[in-house]
Amino acid sequence: MNAHIDVKRLLPIWEQFRSTTDIAPIRDDAHYARMTALLEALLDEAAGDESHPAMELVDIVGDLIEDFEADHYPLPEATGVQALQFLLEQHGLKQSDLPEIGSQGVVSEILAGKRDLNIRQVRALSERFGVAVATFV
Repeated sequence: MNAHIDVKRLLPIWEQFRSTTDIAPIRDDAHYARMTALLEALLDEAAGDESHPAMELVDIVGDLIEDFEADHYPLPEATGVQALQFLLEQHGLKQSDLPEIGSQGVVSEILAGKRDLNIRQVRALSERFGVAVATFV
């Protein structure tokens, strides 16, 4: 890759991209809602394929959402596993009540920290509990 970037050429391209996608630091709750919807659409497009080109945008949009949430909806620090444990308790669920994640054994391994959640599981948990995908990442 060329180390020299032609900024004069880059800026009009960036402005077109930004105005088309609205991908930028999140300004308010309405922009947050649009970015969350965009994240969901990108995840749908990638369909669990970690090498899909949409995953690079997932990282960027996810970071923007995470920054906004940290500033506007601060939560105590918790891992995705801790969030899952909390939600299970709040909803009175057992490990076997999460078939969308996998078998009871798979859920047990995730809760024990022996296995990470994958994109499909994160999406399923987000939809099941009505929380942001970032909750489990």
